[in-house]
Amino acid sequence: MKNYFYFLFFFLIPFGCDNTKGNKLVEKSTNDSSSIYLDKAQKKNIKQSEKLKYYKKSFSILKNQTNDSITRSKLFELTKELYKNNFSEDFLESANLLTTLSTKAKDSFYLAQIHRSKGNYYKNLPNYDSSFIHYTEAEKILKKIKNNDGLSLVLINRSLIQFDTGDYTGADKALNSAYLISKKNNEIASLYAISVMMGLTSMETKDFDKAIKYFNNGLEIIKNNNNLLGEFNKETCLNNIGLSYQKKEDYKKSIDFFKTALKNKSIKSEDPELYSLLIDNLGYSYLKTGNLDEALKLFLESLKIREELKYYNLIVLSKVHLSEYYRQIKDTSNAKKEITEALFIAKKKKTHRDYIAALKQASIIDVQNASTYSKEYIRLSDSIRNVEILSQEKFARIQLETDEIIKEKDILEDKNRSLLYTFIGVVFLLSMLFVVRAQRARTKELMFKQAQQRANEEIYNLLMAQQDVIDQSREIEKKKIARDLHDGILSRMFGARLNLDSINHLDDPESVKKRLEYLNELKEIEQDIREISHDLSREKQDLINNFVSITTNLFEEQTATHSAKLTYFMDSSIKWDLVKNNIKINVFRILQEGLQNINKYAKANTITVNFRKENNELHISIEDDGIGFDVSKKSKGIGMQNMISRAIDCNGKLDINSSKENGTKITLNIPLE
Repeated sequence: MKNYFYFLFFFLIPFGCDNTKGNKLVEKSTNDSSSIYLDKAQKKNIKQSEKLKYYKKSFSILKNQTNDSITRSKLFELTKELYKNNFSEDFLESANLLTTLSTKAKDSFYLAQIHRSKGNYYKNLPNYDSSFIHYTEAEKILKKIKNNDGLSLVLINRSLIQFDTGDYTGADKALNSAYLISKKNNEIASLYAISVMMGLTSMETKDFDKAIKYFNNGLEIIKNNNNLLGEFNKETCLNNIGLSYQKKEDYKKSIDFFKTALKNKSIKSEDPELYSLLIDNLGYSYLKTGNLDEALKLFLESLKIREELKYYNLIVLSKVHLSEYYRQIKDTSNAKKEITEALFIAKKKKTHRDYIAALKQASIIDVQNASTYSKEYIRLSDSIRNVEILSQEKFARIQLETDEIIKEKDILEDKNRSLLYTFIGVVFLLSMLFVVRAQRARTKELMFKQAQQRANEEIYNLLMAQQDVIDQSREIEKKKIARDLHDGILSRMFGARLNLDSINHLDDPESVKKRLEYLNELKEIEQDIREISHDLSREKQDLINNFVSITTNLFEEQTATHSAKLTYFMDSSIKWDLVKNNIKINVFRILQEGLQNINKYAKANTITVNFRKENNELHISIEDDGIGFDVSKKSKGIGMQNMISRAIDCNGKLDINSSKENGTKITLNIPLE
């Protein structure tokens, strides 16, 4: 993961200047037509297509001119412009012509310059073999003609190739040679680049104290020559020093350096890649020191920037760090999610070093599949290391036998191609094996979930059956009480009223008054008891059904937990106590799954659920105003398949209607016996 653990910045000139230090002094003329077209192409606000047209015209003129120093000088200027404007095919055509002309004229100076420019071109592809050959040839020619102008840049660029291919010893040797030349010529930009590069090489060999020394040397160069270098070099060195301390596990010191670099507020807007590296590294140090909240905040900010810029290798790093954070807080689910996404991106973008780092983290987080990840990690690490060893050996041979390797270039390219095809074949085979194993694991997980679901349904059936027994017992008891009230108390009260009525013939005013009061009171008692009896008799019919209660609880939980507004209607004509238990179970599960899908994906503001009974059929609809989806393109996941399967179990039909930005409506129709 060395390519994104630290931020490389080199103020390197691709081609070099025209000063030949006594080797060649070319008088430039702007009166000929080739120079006129070249000047036209360099004007501001000109379209790329127009530029290319003028460059082609200039090249067409130059290739038919006499092979002299002026022609080669102009052709070199044209080649530089084609390179700067990324006209690759035209650049190679111009460079190859200049190589031919310089070879015929035995012009070592321009031959060295064009080898150097081709080295830059192939390094950026990247095609490290070709690039290394051209840099080595340029070095050999410049040393032969004793021209050190630009030689340090050739050595620095060559060391970059060796660094990227794991040849740290070779890179260090090239950098030391470049340092002596740059020191003698007082090449400030090269001295800074060499210091940073030596520091990075020391980090790779785990000599962190030496790395810090080199980075501090780079800071000293910036301090004394800040105007001669590009922006944010100071912050780059501070980042690398902080990273060195982080590697030493001295996290407190690393935090200080990252914070110092972040004091430059312009980094965020002007160099978001460097800013994302700084806050990500700072977040990791916070994670290691226990400042988890701040670490999460910085990781998420860095990830957002990298996703916007589409820096996929850096996105993998962010997700690896996030998985480590979630693991530390024991959030296994999110930890697995982040590392799975990291593996997917690294594999898709074919960034093998990122994939290896993600595999290492996955083996720690996913305990169940740790063995698989570890084996894959070891295999790919060994494979890449073998490729690096082959590259180191190859570069050594190039330096010792440049002429022989140039002759055998085609053979080496065939070997490299075969090696690449073999590597791709192995990776593909392992990927297929990984997919098969993952599919098997997914199938097992699905079977387990189905078994668990069946167990839940059995438990629900038992609960419903138990509830039915309780309801039956309650009904029997209520009827007994109603019968006792009606046949016992009411009969006695009615007899009392008749007795009182029989003495109503007494004409005594006081007796008449009291008798009427007693009669009225008995009537009131009789009416109260009658109402109690009737209430007890019809309570069963008025009592909310158990299914309705469970469904209402689900709606209340949905409203309390999620922001979407939910409204529902339940037809009172539906007699749930006559509906079979398996239908109620399946309806409840479909309703539950539908609401869960809305919460996960729909981003809805309102949800409407309706229960209706028409023509002895139960009609249920779940509708939302969310973002919707293309039903024809959307693959049916496990949840949707379960919903369809449950509808079929009820002899019903499930329809899903949706389109993008128009919400989703799920309709379920079930016949009732």
